[in-house]
Amino acid sequence: MIDLRLLREDPDRVRASQRARGEDVALVDALLSADERRRSSGVRFDELRAEQKSLGKLIGKATGDEKAELLKRAEQLKADVKAADAERDAADAETQELLLKLSNLVHPDVPVGSEEDFVTLETHGTIRDFAAEGFEPKDHLELGQLLGAIDVERGAKVSGSRFYFLTGVGAMLELALVNAAMAQATAAGFTPMLTPALVRPQSMAGTGFLGQAAQDVYHLDKDDLYLVGTSEVALAAYHMDEILDADKLPLRYAGFSPCFRREAGSHGKDTRGIFRVHQFDKVEMFSYVKPEESQEEHRRLLEWEKQWLTSLELPFRVIDVASGDLGSSAARKYDCEAWIPTQGKYRELTSTSDCTEFQSRRLQIRMREDKKVRPLATLNGTLCAVPRTIVAILENHQQPDGSVRVPEVLRPYLGGREILEPVAK
Repeated sequence: MIDLRLLREDPDRVRASQRARGEDVALVDALLSADERRRSSGVRFDELRAEQKSLGKLIGKATGDEKAELLKRAEQLKADVKAADAERDAADAETQELLLKLSNLVHPDVPVGSEEDFVTLETHGTIRDFAAEGFEPKDHLELGQLLGAIDVERGAKVSGSRFYFLTGVGAMLELALVNAAMAQATAAGFTPMLTPALVRPQSMAGTGFLGQAAQDVYHLDKDDLYLVGTSEVALAAYHMDEILDADKLPLRYAGFSPCFRREAGSHGKDTRGIFRVHQFDKVEMFSYVKPEESQEEHRRLLEWEKQWLTSLELPFRVIDVASGDLGSSAARKYDCEAWIPTQGKYRELTSTSDCTEFQSRRLQIRMREDKKVRPLATLNGTLCAVPRTIVAILENHQQPDGSVRVPEVLRPYLGGREILEPVAK
């Protein structure tokens, strides 16, 4: 959530942020009104309580009619205090409810607009000219079937649409990717983490995934637990309700977990293969830093993502995501999009978001510095979302006979194998 003091001091900035996101600007005024009622009712309660305490002292000294009058006033005060307390609690509850609906403030340098209004910052690698090489590229599903690596038919039989099996070299390729990604993250100073895939509501809400993203979240009603769509949720909630020593920051974690997404708004999109699925594995980077260092950390996370995709020898671009396409917790987000030959376009493989103090305020995570306690900043960045990375590797490194060249960085994790060979022609 945002700082209420900032809202009071500069409501126009918050309105502009909501407008840039394409979200409800009227929420700002409703929140200002609720906050004013909360503060005024709090003052009213404090005044009545003070009068109540003073009256108690007078009653002890009074006698006769004076005492009777004071006792009568005490009864009225008791009722007034109870009413003021209820009013304060109601106003506070409304303020918190509205505050949780308000998205993070958009960074001023973020391009304003919808999904297609991103700005391309960099391009890396060379897009292969398959026509010049004399063959038509196969898509990842055809390649996966030739290699005995992907089985979507049995995935659908067992679990339904958008589920799959990785088999043979497909399973080995996933393990190679995860181990190589974890090795890079560990070398960069991240602490490896295996995180829970089920979390409590306060963990999911605290990271901002029960707002605009709620339609894509799986909920287990019987247990009141949520299946995470990213280990970001568990990594953010790891230090929930804690005060961290500023001298120990930054804290950096690399989480591996299964991820579950309903993909409720993606009917008809990417239905072929394993690009958009309900369950996948991912290595996620997560950082806790001082708020004034979050932008620098954001650039570091992006550099680690670029290092990873470069090591996989993939052509990709980096985009500055437009305001209307930001998640509710992100002040700014960069995506790395890899070239997918059979689609003829770049598609998102990784993203990194600067969430500033938004998540830490919701999760009550603070830092102690010079005897002062204040919120810290959190950031996240995908290092390897496995299925999409497999898609990009198969399509970009394929050979005319349906074999696939293994990027050098993965070979040590595949027993030195340089080529994935078809098992069926």
